[in-house]
Amino acid sequence: MSAPTTVQWLRTAVSRVYVGSGRLTLHYAARAAARARSVGRRITDWVGASSGLWWLAKVGLLLWLAGRARLILAAFAERAYARVDSGAWGWLLWSAAALWVIGAYRAGRDGWEPKQRPQPEPAADVDDEPAPVVSLVKPPPVSPVALVAAVRDIGTPHAQLKPLAEHLGTTTDAVRAAAARMGWAVKDVRMQGRSSTQGLRWDEAPSLAEVHPLPGVVGAGHPADDDNDDADGPQPEKGLRVERIGLSGTVVHNLADAVRPHTVRDH
Repeated sequence: MSAPTTVQWLRTAVSRVYVGSGRLTLHYAARAAARARSVGRRITDWVGASSGLWWLAKVGLLLWLAGRARLILAAFAERAYARVDSGAWGWLLWSAAALWVIGAYRAGRDGWEPKQRPQPEPAADVDDEPAPVVSLVKPPPVSPVALVAAVRDIGTPHAQLKPLAEHLGTTTDAVRAAAARMGWAVKDVRMQGRSSTQGLRWDEAPSLAEVHPLPGVVGAGHPADDDNDDADGPQPEKGLRVERIGLSGTVVHNLADAVRPHTVRDH
């Protein structure tokens, strides 16, 4: 096979530079667009984390910075044009053109692919649930009083499951189970500085009187106890009556027996 002539080599080189220039243009445009989306997302999250006057202050700061950046870019572009027009930056243009041609020639070969830049690990979101950890020790159940107090203490005014679990030193499953026992619905709520996720609304907190009824109050559908003996310790069987006679003594009356046995306990 004969070696290519100079004309053929030049034609191939020009074709590779043409193809490579298109590839480099698309590659750098995609990188610029990705960078702009990343910056825009960060700005949106930064502004969205505030409300009221703080939100207005952040928007005003961004507008002021945008105006200053426009002035700076315009002044730089005017200065660069003057330098190029005067020929002072001729060496810079020729150097940039030479580097572009070399890069386009390399990118124009068959099978070229842009180098993949190492992607930074995405920062963990404050509102994402952590991966479940398998544990052989089951956390103790959360009491209704502690759950209501935790929502009151950290809520703004509502509280999300993850901050509640961290505040109570337990898991989100335990918090969810405690809320279910109280009849407290888990819904999507917002907290200050966090995006919307599942949690408990403070205005829907059940009354503690509903969770812990007062002593002597019998719920609907349960039989009432008509005994009036609320003394501590073992209670007598049905049909027996206990009478205290002083000096730690007691008399047990059997209502079905006329004989009255009694016991005296000395301390």
